[in-house]
This record gives sequence, structure tokens and C-alpha cells, in this order.
Amino acid sequence: MEQDPELSKSQRKRDMHALQALGKTLIELPQEKLAKMDLPEPLRDAVMAARRISARGALRRQLQYVGRLMRDVDADRIRSQVDVIEAGSARNTAILHRSERWRTELLEDADAMSRFVSTFPEADTQHLRTLIRNAKREKAEEKPPRSFRQLLRDVRETMLNHERSAESDD
Repeated sequence: MEQDPELSKSQRKRDMHALQALGKTLIELPQEKLAKMDLPEPLRDAVMAARRISARGALRRQLQYVGRLMRDVDADRIRSQVDVIEAGSARNTAILHRSERWRTELLEDADAMSRFVSTFPEADTQHLRTLIRNAKREKAEEKPPRSFRQLLRDVRETMLNHERSAESDD
């Protein structure tokens, strides 16, 4: 049985720094997303402790400790879990931006409603038309933008429902 050649000290340091960076990513994740991850208990405890530390030196030492604990676990599995979480966050941001563009078009272009309905046939057109009319009136009367915000929520929800139905059809 052949043994792999010994890793250089530089490579070991790069690997340790990469594990510390992954540990820092874990520390910066929102609490609800961290709770969904499958982490060993000592690592989870160390990450939670690091969240409570505000002193720079103590936080640096805790990050090193998290990196040390990461050497004993399957870092690739944890990295893939973080990637899935970050991809979902990027997807949500993209949907939000698209829904904001649709809202702007719906408010500014009379033909936008027909394009929206052709793209998203499950949309509640009557409700959307009411929100558009109310949002325009609120803007003209300088009232709080309740319908404007509700329009964004409804457009976003319509887009999410459309994506879910497309995924379930596959």
C-alpha cells in the first residue's frame, strides 16, 4: 500500500485557513439557517460561542478553535450544506429583483399586465389590477405606499408559485 507524500507546511496552512474561513462563514450564517445544518455537537457549540464573543482577540482565538474542530469533521459535507444555503439566498435575491422590475413595469406600462399574465397564467389579474390602481392613487395623493408594497409581495408570490409548479412538473 503506497502512502501519499507528506503535505508541505504551506499546504497544511492553506488548508487550515480554508477551514477557518468556512468556520467564519458558519458563524455569520443566520441562526435559523445554522439550526437546519447537520453539524457535530462540539462544532455547533463552538460556533454558537463565537457568536457571543465581541472582543477581537477572543473571537480570533475562537475562530482558530472552530478551524481546529473542522479538521476532525467532513468539511466537504459542511461546505456543500453552506453552498446550498447560499445558493438559495442568491435565488431569493434574484426573484426579488425580478419581481421589483415587474412591479415597475406594471405601474408604468399599460401593456405589462398582458405580458405578466401570459408569463404567469395563474396570476390573479383582478386583484393585481386593483393593487395597481390603488398604488397609483396612493402615489398621487402622497399616502403611505401600502398597495405598492402589497403589489410587490403578490408579484413575488406569483413568481414563486410559478417556479414551484414548474419544478413539480419536471
